[in-house]
Amino acid sequence: MVLGGGEADGTGCALTGRDAAMDAALGALYGGGGESGSRRTSGARSAGLGGSAPNVARWLGDIRTYFPSSVVQVMQRDAIERLGLAALLLEPEMLEAVEPDVHLVGTLLSLNKAMPETTKETARAVVRKVVEQLEKKLATRTRATLTGALDRSARISWPRHHDIDWNRTIKANLKNYLPEYRTVVPERLIGYGRAAQSVKKEVILCIDQSGSMAASVVYASVFGAVLASMRSLATRLVVFDTAIVDLTDQLDDPVDVLFGTQLGGGTDINRALAYCQSKITRPADTVVVLISDLYEGGIRNEMLKRVAAMKGAGVEFVTLLALSDEGAPAYDREHAAALAALGAPAFACTPDLFPEVMAAALEKRPLPIP
Repeated sequence: MVLGGGEADGTGCALTGRDAAMDAALGALYGGGGESGSRRTSGARSAGLGGSAPNVARWLGDIRTYFPSSVVQVMQRDAIERLGLAALLLEPEMLEAVEPDVHLVGTLLSLNKAMPETTKETARAVVRKVVEQLEKKLATRTRATLTGALDRSARISWPRHHDIDWNRTIKANLKNYLPEYRTVVPERLIGYGRAAQSVKKEVILCIDQSGSMAASVVYASVFGAVLASMRSLATRLVVFDTAIVDLTDQLDDPVDVLFGTQLGGGTDINRALAYCQSKITRPADTVVVLISDLYEGGIRNEMLKRVAAMKGAGVEFVTLLALSDEGAPAYDREHAAALAALGAPAFACTPDLFPEVMAAALEKRPLPIP
């Protein structure tokens, strides 16, 4: 690919064997055309995959043979975007050939309504594989981080011996250090109350399901299921475009949550926040996480008033422009600035950072904004 193609090579050297096969796989997606069976999508873009499912399935097998999984996922994403191959994903044999990842799940969800019954079970299997991978990666750290935050929020002045936070106790009593005995006299003990079975905090995840938020919807659904599994948290999951769907009763299975979404459509953040606001019963113990690019199709001033009202009542309000690894998202900067002025800064968050963000919100301390 670096040397060019055909007459553009200019080296007099020909690729053979595995190198030639890798070059052909790359050329089919990124090449300049000229091969029989190629078709153009727009401008100078072209491909050597042809329009048939067998050709594409064979190409998918080739790239999985020659490239690592991370590269395969990028090439699949490019093939869907550059060559318009999304429709072919409606065929079960195609889904069985692809490398599952978050972006593929987003594409499948956007095709959900058009998906024939013969494909849905295969699609669910693909989605479940990705969800299980994400849960395995994210769940342990999330539970550990948030359990610590919830315990710290229950700090007490006269803890039992096993509940003493020795680091904070020593720090609070340094003035009582006795050099001759090389020890600190702990006049004041700091510790945690024993973990109670009752709910300590409430979390509402409010997720924009417009098409650009696909990866965020996938990650948020997985995190929602993890949070819902924690006894000391009461978690609610709300997805919205111009309509609102409360998926809280499906949180035990994030695959059901994902297939309950409908990516695309308009956006009415104000209406969604009104619904979330109506579900808050303990403002001082509630964290609302709005995940949206903030392109509001509803009433902007009313949206901001709702955020201000929730914060005034004691709610911790977090705005995530994206919950993904995709880098800086496109978002409405005017709305982001207005939220920041209300004390609710808007920022993009990676999945790895999300547990720390939630822990800070639960403890009512400054958010670790990247």
